[in-house]
Amino acid sequence: MGCFFSKKSKRKSSEKDERTPTTTTVETTGNAVPLGNNTDEAPKQYSWDKREKADPKDYTLKGLKDVTVGRLPGKLNGQQFVIEECENCNIYVFDHSATITIDDCVNCRIFLGPVKGSVFFRDCKDIKCVVACQQFRTRDCKKMEVFLCCATQPIIESSTGMKFGCFQYYYPELAFHFKDAGLSIFNNNWSNIHDFTPVSGENNWSLLPETSAVLDFVPTPDPESEFKSIRVAADPARSIVPLTKGGRRKDSEESCLFVFFAGEYTTANARKLIDEAAAKGFVLVQTKEVSMRPEDVNRVFQNTADDLAEWITKGPVIALELNGDGVVEACRNIANEVFSGTKVFVSDNKNTSSRDVDSFFNFADMQMGL
Repeated sequence: MGCFFSKKSKRKSSEKDERTPTTTTVETTGNAVPLGNNTDEAPKQYSWDKREKADPKDYTLKGLKDVTVGRLPGKLNGQQFVIEECENCNIYVFDHSATITIDDCVNCRIFLGPVKGSVFFRDCKDIKCVVACQQFRTRDCKKMEVFLCCATQPIIESSTGMKFGCFQYYYPELAFHFKDAGLSIFNNNWSNIHDFTPVSGENNWSLLPETSAVLDFVPTPDPESEFKSIRVAADPARSIVPLTKGGRRKDSEESCLFVFFAGEYTTANARKLIDEAAAKGFVLVQTKEVSMRPEDVNRVFQNTADDLAEWITKGPVIALELNGDGVVEACRNIANEVFSGTKVFVSDNKNTSSRDVDSFFNFADMQMGL
């Protein structure tokens, strides 16, 4: 085992649910006061009465062609958003939102900042996009190339020619937008696609080549556009979401499980480990951020569980699978040299490290309903 270190149901229907309002007649007699109390007293004002009414146009892009459009940071602030009937557009949503639906769009390049709920593409064709969300779905779509960060299993339905890669993107507010949307940068199931309508003998989806560069698909905003002030980067080294190998074939038979327990710098430490490992030529396969209970610790960490039980009460753990020949020894050295004062778990030897990886990530997938 390991050891630880402690120092189309279609929406196009136009039917409306029309209801006839009912009127109640109240008869008054004598000096009775009618309902509504006709006095000079001003009606009470509530805080919600004073709010500025949202204009639906501020949360919709519809019927646009050959333009660069979208929303700047702070314009959506967690509201839902709709994109409809756009053609040959570059669309950038540099903000967090509740849900986003994209309908009947053709030949568009789209960036969607973190979405707390679902992103749903319907009846779209020839789309290139970068998306971060809780849930990702497509229906009746053709030829989409998606760089994805998705907390749950992405689902395609009646869709063909779908290609997926790992989310790689940066702009200054993006980390805050992930937090506002309640998304973890370490929970990304971009390559674990479920085809709801598979066709025998055909494959409706595949993974993009590892060498695919995001900006070759979704370019930076036009310098003449309203988004010229947004400092965008898609270099994997700067991406807010770590670049993972996902479901692609591993280069080596040796993998290592490295787990950080909750602390003040857990995220920064995980990023530091990724950088250290990459500098030594190792590959990040997958990551997870998940809460654990005492019984989970016993099942996952077995022999070292007693020493770790108190640490899982402090918050979620962040786990990483790193791959490459000699990775276990290298990770143990990194733990000693770089994280000597941090509570971590690292696979003990290469003979049991694969079991460590399977044990933890099977548990994490069950916890997350994957």
